Amino acid sequence: MTSTASSASHTAGRSARPARQLIDLALQGGGSHGAFTWGVLDRLLQDDTLEIASISGTSAGAMNAVVMADGLMKGGREAAREALGHFWRRIAQTSPFHAIEMGPLAALMRPDNPWIAAWSEPVRQAATLVGSQFSPYQLNPLNLNPLRDVLQDTVNFEQVRACDKTRLFIAATQVRTGALRVFDQHELSVDAVLASACLPLLFQAVEIDGEAYWDGGYAGNPSLLPLIRESPAEDLLLVQINPSLRQELPVKVDDILDRINEVTFNASLLKEMRFIVLLKQMLASENGPGHTYRNPLFQRLDRLRIHRIEGGEALAALGASSKTQTQWPFLSGLFDRGLEAADRWLHAHRRDVGQRSSLSLDDAFGSA
Repeated sequence: MTSTASSASHTAGRSARPARQLIDLALQGGGSHGAFTWGVLDRLLQDDTLEIASISGTSAGAMNAVVMADGLMKGGREAAREALGHFWRRIAQTSPFHAIEMGPLAALMRPDNPWIAAWSEPVRQAATLVGSQFSPYQLNPLNLNPLRDVLQDTVNFEQVRACDKTRLFIAATQVRTGALRVFDQHELSVDAVLASACLPLLFQAVEIDGEAYWDGGYAGNPSLLPLIRESPAEDLLLVQINPSLRQELPVKVDDILDRINEVTFNASLLKEMRFIVLLKQMLASENGPGHTYRNPLFQRLDRLRIHRIEGGEALAALGASSKTQTQWPFLSGLFDRGLEAADRWLHAHRRDVGQRSSLSLDDAFGSA
């Protein structure tokens, strides 16, 4: 009798549990700062009340997206978390300091060690100088890219293309026209992801079907319209890792270059967000709340709720030059920050999902 009562109670508890709420993810690119997004995804995957309907990703965001989709197909949420961890450990293995980091001198190799910072800065400046004088076609005529090996070893793209757990959209920039190209899920391959992450001063352009592509961050970082147009979810969570605001005027050369990098890779997102703000304002002023639109895109825009998790001051303080650092202590530190940021957002705004935007679009993107 006790067993039956317990079983009935358990069944009632399961039936009373709310259905998962659909949410879309928009994942920015930002080099190794994508490890912050890894931490965010790890925390979101632990919350089984959320179901990720679609993901739009660029550069590192694209890599996180395909790795997670592959893991979901292999074994669900836990497998996706393991796949992301394995991928970023493989990224760390591309670091020239990997052998030292795994040995007894690991503590000395932390990126916040002032000796390491003082030693690595002139090396970074020398590499920047060389990169400004020679193209990747001159420095790397064999077009070697360690990311290709990492992706081929860690991601089953056949499974990614067949993934029915979440839908993917990956952005790249067409070199010839400068236009945005969004690769739909059935088109995804190693080359499509490498195209999305192809910084033109580091790698040769990636050719797909006779067309050359550069990093998607120039045209869509990430692209939001595919999510609005194609996904059934009405909540969109932006994971932003390029700082949108800096209070201090950059006056040093490195700081100026860092800010130029941030502005460049936020420009496409800012334009899309301002376009969304404008359309939502027009729809609200002309028709009022609760209006039913014949155009499904207008209906989606009217009901769309926007949320954001961003790196904030923690990532802003690192500077754009740190986006090429792949030391494991650095990547794992970014993971921890992403995990904490997502946890804070869930505690503060989980109840907003399905109800209201937790990000004021007018305040964040509305002003010119």
